[in-house]
Amino acid sequence: MNNPILERNAQDIGLLFLRVSAAVFLMVVHGLPKLLDFHAQLSLIEDPFHLGASLTLSLAIFAEVVCPIFIAAGLFVRLSCLPIIVVLLVALVVVHPQWSLEEGQFGWLLLIIFTAVFISGPGRLALNARLNGAVRYV
Repeated sequence: MNNPILERNAQDIGLLFLRVSAAVFLMVVHGLPKLLDFHAQLSLIEDPFHLGASLTLSLAIFAEVVCPIFIAAGLFVRLSCLPIIVVLLVALVVVHPQWSLEEGQFGWLLLIIFTAVFISGPGRLALNARLNGAVRYV
């Protein structure tokens, strides 16, 4: 593409697709099962920092349900990526350090995607782009 306007639109559409698809995927595969079956998940969740299963699960649900909603909407995208990145790093480095790259490939791929969204920001097709002031670049 030699047209800068078309290139910019393609970048924004690409960022929108990346944000929404990654957020929905994380929420459906990881977040909603935890939220919808909270009590059963309490006995399954790892608690590597000894915060208690309930708090650890609640933090995971925040990162895997609430943050993806903000990311998909394009509101506070960079800020919302941080809890996801932290949860993924804890899962991969602290909870499952024995996993090979093949065993942890899904987690590493999500880490790469949400780190890319964190670095690039939401693009112009986001609620942040419609707002003025400090929230525009968060």
